[in-house]
Amino acid sequence: MTDSGAPWLVGCGSADVTGEPWDAGMLGYGMRWQRSEGLHLRQRSRAFAVGDPATGRRLVLVVADVGMFFANVREAVLARLVPTGLRPEDLLLTATHTHAGAGGFSGYRMYATTNGGLREHTFTALVDGVVASVEQALADLAPGRLRLSRGELTGASVNRSPTAFARNPEADRQHFPDAVDPSTVLLRLEREGRLVGAVNWFATHGTSLSNRNTLLSGDNKGWASSTWEALLRDQGTVAAFAQTNAGDMSPNVPDATRGPTPDDVENTRLVGERQLDAALGLAGQAGRELAGGLDVRLSLVRLPGLPVDARHAADGRPHRLGQAVLGAAFAAGTKEGPGVGAFGEGVDGNRVLSACSGLAWRLRPGVGDAHRPKAMLLPVGALGWTAETVPVQIVRLGPLVLVALAQEVTIVAGLRLRRAVAETLEVPLEDVLLQGYANDYAGYVTTPEEYDAQRYEGGHTMFGRWLLPAYLQEVVRVATDLRDGRPSESAPPGRPKPVAPAAVEGPGPLATPRLSGPATARAGEQVRVEVAGDDPRGPVRAVYCDVQCRDDDGTWHTVATDADWSTTVRWRRPPEGGWQTVVRWQVPRDAAGPHRVRWCDRTGSWHDGPVFEVSGGGPPRVRG
Repeated sequence: MTDSGAPWLVGCGSADVTGEPWDAGMLGYGMRWQRSEGLHLRQRSRAFAVGDPATGRRLVLVVADVGMFFANVREAVLARLVPTGLRPEDLLLTATHTHAGAGGFSGYRMYATTNGGLREHTFTALVDGVVASVEQALADLAPGRLRLSRGELTGASVNRSPTAFARNPEADRQHFPDAVDPSTVLLRLEREGRLVGAVNWFATHGTSLSNRNTLLSGDNKGWASSTWEALLRDQGTVAAFAQTNAGDMSPNVPDATRGPTPDDVENTRLVGERQLDAALGLAGQAGRELAGGLDVRLSLVRLPGLPVDARHAADGRPHRLGQAVLGAAFAAGTKEGPGVGAFGEGVDGNRVLSACSGLAWRLRPGVGDAHRPKAMLLPVGALGWTAETVPVQIVRLGPLVLVALAQEVTIVAGLRLRRAVAETLEVPLEDVLLQGYANDYAGYVTTPEEYDAQRYEGGHTMFGRWLLPAYLQEVVRVATDLRDGRPSESAPPGRPKPVAPAAVEGPGPLATPRLSGPATARAGEQVRVEVAGDDPRGPVRAVYCDVQCRDDDGTWHTVATDADWSTTVRWRRPPEGGWQTVVRWQVPRDAAGPHRVRWCDRTGSWHDGPVFEVSGGGPPRVRG
């Protein structure tokens, strides 16, 4: 039975995108020594397809548990989706910005440095998973409805650069009295009153796990997604927690350092739980039903040298963007992930580089106009190491407007962009959302006032002080095209210097895994099982291990897998050689009876561990 009066077609899909869990440089903090050693929470791509029956237009929004997307990944995904008829403007790829995923999939040298190049297996896992989720969502399209709810959430974010925020005009600061964006927005995809998909937008970084973490994870948003889906497993609901203007928003309350507790893993759960609770509260409301059709515009914009019209600059003068240059404040890092100790945040934190930069500005006034007062460190644009032509995408789903940019946008910069689009389209400000981390990646966008503070975010605003005015100009142009029903012009795609494949050791000879573990366990305890002999290198696996319980008739049922929060997998190489893997399972308090851990080797064969008896709990829970 279908809802014949439904104004939309809706569909959902989900697939694994977990990268290499051994010896891959992790993407986010940029530390070469932070390399994967195992797996805590699997990363997923969640796709949401919406169709307009009146026009035949389709849109697929992807929210993936990765650090960021890059143009080479998007191009590979689109090439695979040609048979679906999906056009480039119909696909919106977004990242949750977890800093706990494997890197090695970027086509830009700057983001391939921690891995020494492209890692084929991680790249393939990401592209395969995104494509699979999109194909599932398109195949799932059926009549349905969209509902939108809004609320506020505090205690899950804090401004990590309050001194930069304080430089903004009072009118902007009054919009965020606590220096955070508390807005939480939920889009529900429903069929016959049943929740089939949910997308929640809330601004907070994927940095609950620090740069000391070496286990792959979707961080706080991954926890919220997987937990909500587990609650609705029988319904098959797909739930995603997406980003907005999170550039200066940290999950590490109250002071942007280590989070609510001294334990990063517990902080991940707590901040994820707060986002989930807020989303569940919104899901319990009637919400606003969306109607009014679907339209999209996508424009490629070349940033270096882009003229900025005087109308969009606060000083009333025309300007030009500079080539991409990283500042010393970028190398200093943030409270969440300190960088190189020789560099500091702030305009007075790097006096020697500032003096050298001042000399360069006198010799080349155009560079000075673009980048002053940045202490210029690394000319990544001239080196061909980063994106220079970036996508600007605007999506209209009935009254809801998404402004999708390839950068990390601070909350005040996001507010100004939203205002500009709302005024152009003549819609309420609350109906416009800034969708960061979209389709590609090119650093940060700060306000000119925040840029002048040269905190980390300003040092990572690569194209200079006038980047936000340039984006105001471009989003108004694209929004005007959407409003007036004409196509948007695009610059030619960028062509950065190619990234070579990383030197990665292949797996050694196949060995039969040997499992050892306890004979008994109690509910609420942690079980530790050792696996000897299995080499994790090579193509990533759909599953490495699971936990089963035995019922009264002798049948074994799976109660947890390596995708569950209750399990962790960590590899190590003992001095004597070979491989040792430790699987940990947090036994639920209601568990009881015979259990075992199983291991899946790289041929797909399963190996059973010893049976252990769990006491002190209730009937075992069965994972559907």
